[in-house]
Formats: sequence, C-alpha cells, structure tokens
Amino acid sequence: MTSAPTRATAPAVPLSDRTLGDLPPEVSVPTYDRAALRPGIVHVGVGGFHRAHQAVYLDELARRGEPGWGVVGVGLHSRAIGEVLAGQDRLWTVIERAADGDRATVVGALTAYLYAPDDPEAVLRALADEATRVVTLTITGTGYRIDAHSGEFDADDPHVARDLEDPGTPETVFGYLVEALHRRRQADLPPFTVLSCDNMQSNGSAARTAVVSFARLRDDDLADWIEEHVAFPSSMVDRITPNTSPEDRDAIAAATGVDDRWPMVTEPFRQWVVEDTFCNGRPPLEQVGVQFVDDVSPYETVKTRLLNAGHSAIAYLGYLAGYRTTADVVADPVFRAYLTRLMAEEIAPSLPEVPGVDLDEYQATLLDRLANPRMADQLARLGRRGSSKIPNYLLPSVRAAMEEGRPHRLLCLAVAGWLRFLRGHDYAGDEVPVQGPRMDLVPIAQEAGGDAAPLLAEQAVFDHVGQDPRFADCVQEALSALDRQGPREVIEEFLAAGGQA
Repeated sequence: MTSAPTRATAPAVPLSDRTLGDLPPEVSVPTYDRAALRPGIVHVGVGGFHRAHQAVYLDELARRGEPGWGVVGVGLHSRAIGEVLAGQDRLWTVIERAADGDRATVVGALTAYLYAPDDPEAVLRALADEATRVVTLTITGTGYRIDAHSGEFDADDPHVARDLEDPGTPETVFGYLVEALHRRRQADLPPFTVLSCDNMQSNGSAARTAVVSFARLRDDDLADWIEEHVAFPSSMVDRITPNTSPEDRDAIAAATGVDDRWPMVTEPFRQWVVEDTFCNGRPPLEQVGVQFVDDVSPYETVKTRLLNAGHSAIAYLGYLAGYRTTADVVADPVFRAYLTRLMAEEIAPSLPEVPGVDLDEYQATLLDRLANPRMADQLARLGRRGSSKIPNYLLPSVRAAMEEGRPHRLLCLAVAGWLRFLRGHDYAGDEVPVQGPRMDLVPIAQEAGGDAAPLLAEQAVFDHVGQDPRFADCVQEALSALDRQGPREVIEEFLAAGGQA
C-alpha cells in the first residue's frame, strides 16, 4: 500500500469512545449515541470484509437516526480481533483509498463482540434474543460445507457430528443457528432471517441448504419449521478490501492522527444487492445505497464472472510472473490487455442483461479499480481457495463459451495458471503461497508436472468439463506453453494468435 502523506502534528490519538472528540476534524466519527444502539443483527465472521462493507452501511444507517440495527459480532476462529476491538470500545477506522487521496471514517455500529469458543452460551443467548431479527454471515464459501457439484450438505463432517451429539455447546455456525432457532421455536418467538454476505452465487440457497440439512439431521419437525418460517435471502457484495499490514497501520496513524490497532483499507467503490425476502423485518438499508431486488442472480453473475474471475485470472499468472499486487499486474500493458480481452471477448458475451448495469462501463470501472495504485490488493490473498474459485468463477464462462461456440482460450490460460501455481514453486524454484482446503492437489500437481490430465480428472473441482476435449486440450496447450516460457510471454503469444480454442 502506498503511504498517504504524513501529518506534521501531534502524536496519533488512541481510538476509543472517550477520545472521539479529540480526533482530527477531517476524520468522520459516529454522530449518534452508541449507548442507545439496540442490537438487531448478529453477524458471524467479523473479518476485514465485514468491517469494511456491511458494518459501514449499518454505521451510516445509525447516523441517519436508525438506532435499532446495532450489530453483535460473533467470532468462531479469531480471538485476536475481539481483543483488539475490546481495547478500543469496538471502534475501528475505515480508510477509503482513492487515487487522489484518503477518506477516514470511524465505524461504531458494533455493540458487542463474542468469541464463541470462550462462551458458547452467550452466543446462543444473543441469537435466541427476540431483538435479533437478522443474522448475517461472512464465513467464506467453503464454510457452508456444500459439495460444489452435488449441492448437498456434508453430513459426514466430524464437526457437524460433534454438534449433533452436543447441541447445547456447538462449534459450527450451523450448530449455533439451528440451536438458536430451536430455542426461539420453543419460546414461541419468530425466527430470524439468515442473510449470507459471502462471495458465492446463490449464497441464500447455500445457507438454506446448510441450515435445513443440519436441522434435519437433528429433528425433522425443527427442519420443517425452519423451511416454512425462516427466510434465506441471497445477496451480492462487492468491495476490494486488502489485508491490513503493520506498516499500513503505522502509515494510517501518521496520516490520519488515529491510533487504531486494526484499521481497514478499502476502495471508494462498494455495492450490496439484497433479495428483498425477510421473515422478521429488515433494516432500511436502501437509505444508504443498498439495492433491494426481487432477483439477485443476474447481479451476482456479472460480478462473479467479471470481478472474481478476473481476480483469479491475474492472481496465479501474475504471481508466477513476479508481481505481487493487482495494481502491479494491471500496470503491465500485456496483463491489462489480457484482462481486458478476457472480459470483453470471452466472458461478457454470455452475461445476462441487468437493469441499470452497462457491461462496457462495468468492465472499464473494474479495470480502474484494480489499477488503483494506492490499494495494492495482494495476489497471494486473491489466490487462496483456488479449488472453489476456479469452478465458481471461471468454469461457468468456459461452459457458456463452449455451448455457444465462442472463444475460450484466454479462460483456459487462466485455469492453466492455477494448475502451474499448484506445483508450489515459481520458475526460479522459490515457494509460492498455495492455500486452501484442497492442499492434496499440490502433490498431484507436482507429480503430474506438465500433464494437466490428473488435475482435470478431479471432478470435485472440474466436474465433467475437465474431460471435455474442447476444454482439456485447450488447458493442456496453455500449461505446456507455461512450461516453455513465462506467463507474460505466453499471454503475448495467445493475444497475438487470437482467442479461438
């Protein structure tokens, strides 16, 4: 991240409720009485994205005089964020980093943070509380335990089995949700809406499948009640949010005058589209820019196939080429041309028409967002969980292109980049950061070397398309080219030859 100009003033002020009035005037702070906030939402997964996205909207809603939608945050895995937030009264700073300057905002919508392993009962009480009307989730796509191809919940997961044996002290998010819904049903209270905010298509359907499937393993009557009464709206979220490094924190303190132990850096752009299906009321988020629609799917299709697929396309090829951030990759004219043509020629032609979305403008905006030199999203972060990102973000465009007889060679190159990345080392033999749930693919990639077939045979990732010669031969051609020369040279070769596969 490029540092903002340092303020030649007094030392940075430690962030807390008591010091809000002492912060520099250019820092936007909550204008509402935080003590008067009433928690109407429980959010599971208080990571960076939630703190730079949904919580910002809810903070703005409170500033507009809506105090009934405070957030109780729940962590299943991160004790550290709770400790940091406790030390600064559950406040944090969001830095919107535009090319021409920063905007600093202190977010105050979080009323409590509960680390579930320390006190499961406190989490269950919050979820079962009548005041809780919506539960939002950012638990990552793999957190739903849904098989990508069968669409079924993994009932054999040992953590699921453990929660079924002892439902009063759950460990999984579904154990918590189902136990809380059971308590609400027993108390004759209305259920809460479960709103997934994870980057996956049909996330509402995934949440419904996971929760109802878990409940059915426990009690058919409870599962039937959930199916009938609980709403699971889908949503589409978008905001580039890199990890915050210690260097970022120091630079932010110097630039803003706010001593925040865990600030968030993000881009000015943001989007949240929500299916307007709730069972127990909803926050009036349309007041702060959220789009409530009847059908989220066309919006998420555009976003996942352009932004998320674009991320995957440049993450692996860019890292292997020696780049480390999106801004670095897009600054290279060869990679920018690759991403531009990938989107325009092989992805956009299969996308649906979406009310209010100009696809040409969307692609141009996306390139500008990725090129923002002051954001510098890490390619290593974007490359995590490739085994779920490739099938969810890239393969739908591959299938559409093959069905319609259109070019898909640049898409195949993106897939080949991931296969080459899975070997765990770059062209100099240095380690590359392969991370994700399918680490067993690494030895397969290493043993296969330049042969794509063993990995394409992994139906959990590639389904039957991995055995389609139109795709398999195209990927093999790209992987062989990547073994002969570097990604940048291969891209130049593919662009010069045109996109026909």
